[in-house]
Amino acid sequence: MERATFGGGCFWCTEAAMKELEGVESVTSGYAGGHIEEPTYREVCSGETGHAEVVQVEYDPAEIGYDDLLEVFFATHDPTQLNRQGPDVGTQYRSIVLYHDAAQQTQAEAYIEALDEEYDDDDVVTELEPLETFYRAEEKHQDYFEKNPNDAYCTMHAAPKVEKVRERFADKVAAKR
Repeated sequence: MERATFGGGCFWCTEAAMKELEGVESVTSGYAGGHIEEPTYREVCSGETGHAEVVQVEYDPAEIGYDDLLEVFFATHDPTQLNRQGPDVGTQYRSIVLYHDAAQQTQAEAYIEALDEEYDDDDVVTELEPLETFYRAEEKHQDYFEKNPNDAYCTMHAAPKVEKVRERFADKVAAKR
């Protein structure tokens, strides 16, 4: 198993999208990229910890590649939005790839560079940093979309991302889902 860590706005949405994929064994919502140890959701939401809401994806590279995860990640959020995604505003909702090793760094750099060329008028503002520490979010944030599919936020923001993954990446979606 390998791990990948991404932040693309609210972690509920990113978690729900990534859980759809074949080869993804687990997705954990959490916080990374900040300067406070063991942050809470409330602290991260304040925007003062420096952390982003992120997900850590545990995946089988024999079934799905890191490039595939990057493709889905970038397709399910707007990497040209600085410190916001949809209704969520603040540095905690920034677009960020936190790499685990040099290979991930190289792949993410190449992917971001190619994606930036595709956008004519807008720059890709996704941050790329080494993962220093991942802090697991509180239990109520784990599997949030699965547990709360009728929550207004989920129906308006997470559900469309899940549908996008199912439609656009049907060849990568797990049969068990």
